[in-house]
Amino acid sequence: MTTKLAAPGTSGGTTTAGRGKRPRPPFGVSVIAVLAVLIALFALIPLGYVIVMTVATGWDTAVDLIFRERVAELLLNTVLLMLVTVPLCLILGVGGAWLVERTQLKGHKWWAVLLAAPLAIPAFVNSYAWVSAVPSLEGLWSGVLIATLSYFPLVYIPAAATLSRLDPAIEQSAASLGLGAWRAFFRVVLPQLRIAMTGGALLVSLHLLAEYGAFAMIRFDTFTTAIMVQYQSTFNGTAGNMLASVLVFICLILLLVEVRSRGSARYARIGSGAQARALRLPLHAYQLPAQLFLVALTLLAFGLPLTFVLRWIFSGGPEIWAADEFLPALLQTLMYGLAGALATTVVAFPMAYLAVRHPSWFSKALELSNYITSSMPGIVVGLAFVTVSIKAAPSLYQTSALLIAAYVLLFLPRALVNIRSGLAQAPKELDEAAQALGKPPLLAFLRVTLRLTAPAAAGGAALVFLAIVNELTATLLLSPNGTRTLATEFWSKSSEIDYAGAAPYALLMILISAPMTYLLFQQSKKAAGQ
Repeated sequence: MTTKLAAPGTSGGTTTAGRGKRPRPPFGVSVIAVLAVLIALFALIPLGYVIVMTVATGWDTAVDLIFRERVAELLLNTVLLMLVTVPLCLILGVGGAWLVERTQLKGHKWWAVLLAAPLAIPAFVNSYAWVSAVPSLEGLWSGVLIATLSYFPLVYIPAAATLSRLDPAIEQSAASLGLGAWRAFFRVVLPQLRIAMTGGALLVSLHLLAEYGAFAMIRFDTFTTAIMVQYQSTFNGTAGNMLASVLVFICLILLLVEVRSRGSARYARIGSGAQARALRLPLHAYQLPAQLFLVALTLLAFGLPLTFVLRWIFSGGPEIWAADEFLPALLQTLMYGLAGALATTVVAFPMAYLAVRHPSWFSKALELSNYITSSMPGIVVGLAFVTVSIKAAPSLYQTSALLIAAYVLLFLPRALVNIRSGLAQAPKELDEAAQALGKPPLLAFLRVTLRLTAPAAAGGAALVFLAIVNELTATLLLSPNGTRTLATEFWSKSSEIDYAGAAPYALLMILISAPMTYLLFQQSKKAAGQ
């Protein structure tokens, strides 16, 4: 048995290793590496588009278009939006997570789910509901209100998962040294949440840069809304491309800031023994204020949007449920969601395999290329694909294949992270044992590794499906003529102030998104070992 196990991996490597050279990788790994390189090159198309368009514009023209009053106004709006919204999301997300995971909050298991629920409502549906409730909403502070209520779960979910697995021995040590509960929280607990907070803050910031529908509805100008206006008025104008280059530059700065903010501290628990369960702090007189705060937050973020969607449905009557209108949109949404989720999962596999089974600077560089592209707003990816397809492959312009390719690039990390986690939990030795028992490498991989990775891959596919159902900007730019998804139909109706007609599409998006949001919450708990 020992001889058979050693033979496949060392037949060529033993000889070369004796000469001081690296063993040649198996043929299958070489094929996977080539596929991963092709995917990475494909993923760099949007970044290459921005660079090429900036260079082609010429230095003088680019300077005139970038350094002007309109860009300064958009930059000020965007920076102010992020400076106010991101800290508010951090306060609500971390505060909610601490109440749910570390205090004797009554009904904490229900609150744990309810605080994640607003993620099931797309931001542009949230904006639609708030405009229905308060028609005069517009400007920066309205944008802050809607964005905060839409995106604070992006901080809450990772913060709650981190708090639930945080070793309470650290807090007990701090208490034994004389620190009170609040001082222990700020000096011991909060630093342990750094990765969850920086990751959540990055996600909120990128969503703020990419969001179009929510801010267009309240007439608040950001780079994304301005680029869309430029595109609709001049079709791929030079001014729109320069705005896109500034937007990409901001995204890259955010990525670098997030990497620097993580630091190099270790957060893993080391040592023997099992981790103790955290003691929940009694709230005493703060029980009622805490309950009222969570009730108010849940009503504003989830109850109000759902109430106004249902109100418009009842006021619209049965005629707004014309099957010949919403059924095609529902079927096309499901079709694009399923096809995009399947394609993204398949494309993510080679990179996840290299990252887990053959980690190196090469595999990290391939992964980074995808994260850079996925951090770009959908409108930049859409503009890149429109331009490249018209110039290089006109037959692909406004086809379903091109739209699904854009979905793959935008949401690849969601599948990549899950598959990588599943592969890491599938022992490599089982695959080698199957080969030693006579199974060909490909068959051993399919029957052993792929089978063990399937649950994680399914979870990643579900998250991609959720993102595609709620995607609006790239779909508006790239969808074939006659395409009707729930998001585009909702946007078309609401843009015509037909709020009753838009309500069924909003409700269907919420109903489709709710199970996926619950799955995301359960995955975060599973990752935390619960």
